[in-house]
Amino acid sequence: MPNGAAAGFPLHDGALLALARAALEEDRAFEDVTTLATVTPGHHARADLVARRDGVVAGVPLAVTAFKQLDPHVEIRIDVRDGTPVKKGDVVLHLSGTARGLLSAERVALNFAQRLSGVASLTAQYVKAVAGTSAKILDTRKTTPGWRMLEKYAVTCGGGTNHRATLADAVLIKDNHLAACGGDVGVAVQRAREYAPTGMLVQVECDTVAQVRAALAAGAEALLLDNMPNHALRECVELARGKAWTEASGGVSLDTVRGIAETGVDRISIGALTHSAPSLDLALDFE
Repeated sequence: MPNGAAAGFPLHDGALLALARAALEEDRAFEDVTTLATVTPGHHARADLVARRDGVVAGVPLAVTAFKQLDPHVEIRIDVRDGTPVKKGDVVLHLSGTARGLLSAERVALNFAQRLSGVASLTAQYVKAVAGTSAKILDTRKTTPGWRMLEKYAVTCGGGTNHRATLADAVLIKDNHLAACGGDVGVAVQRAREYAPTGMLVQVECDTVAQVRAALAAGAEALLLDNMPNHALRECVELARGKAWTEASGGVSLDTVRGIAETGVDRISIGALTHSAPSLDLALDFE
């Protein structure tokens, strides 16, 4: 895998370069007035990109590419690849190059790695919390605009599973869809079957056990059980057994996810993996 990526890295070389370049230009890194004023062109430096907290790393290829844009001759040793757990103090990258290049690329490289490592680290916490159950941890479409494929990749680095990536990947009939077609689950599922390509999954969001019964009667293949208490989740899991797989969602936290998993649901989707993950504390330390 290129530049420290894990399997499934979503960007080809051209897209990777374009994204890193755009971020550097946004920061006007090639016009870094402080560095240009204070650091001589030929000054050489070495630095380590270090984890300041325990977590899981993601975004290494973007960090590497950012540094290479400011100094094409920089030497980079990758000690930790994407998807790898780190402890506080672990070195992720060792860099040797021009001081100007390292300084001017530092913030952009860290922004990429901190954000994506934060998503991977939070995902890993949820995956660990449900270990030993049959539930998989899923992401959602609640992603940063333009960063969806990267954030979903970071989820997989943390051991999670990707949900549908786009609106065209699967049918998910939610409450507003039902409201817009008269509230009849059967009609909505029938229309979905007639329109969607053969074999495409049809899932229905349900808030109550009664809605689950209606969705199953209509032939839904998957149920999104939204904000249900655990006793209701257990009942729905039994109703759906052998007919449809079940996904719990809504208000899931690290405190509640284990109890939800123990109801027997197949999947637990968590928007917070991508919309609320705190960045992992990484830093560039000069020798």
